Amino acid sequence: MADARRPGTDAGTSARMARQRRVGTKPELALRRELHRRGKRFFVDRAPLPGLRRRADLVFPRRKVAVYVDGCFWHSCPQHATHPKNNAQWWADKLAGNVARDRDTDARLAAAGWTVVRIWEHEAADSAADLVMRALARGV
Repeated sequence: MADARRPGTDAGTSARMARQRRVGTKPELALRRELHRRGKRFFVDRAPLPGLRRRADLVFPRRKVAVYVDGCFWHSCPQHATHPKNNAQWWADKLAGNVARDRDTDARLAAAGWTVVRIWEHEAADSAADLVMRALARGV
């Protein structure tokens, strides 16, 4: 049964969206490789807090650091966000909801004493790893 809230899409668009990876994207894998090269170990695709269904891409539980590698489209990157013309209002609401959920997640984790590192998919792995390393150093 179709979701009444979701607008209909053509078969090509549906197939393309179904191929979008949730875990193990190229930017995420590049960051993981760079952090491993620097000797860091972490959990992948894990909820930082019990009961919080929002999973971080990388989690350093002892240091209480959660890392999210955000896609430019899905999280409305200020530099690279695009806005679909088909079903424009539905997409605007969907993407705004993603951003609101991100801010809520950040606030919940901060309230629990966690440091949240948000990295855009277009950032270079070495500079992204530098951000993570600084967060880990502060969590000592």
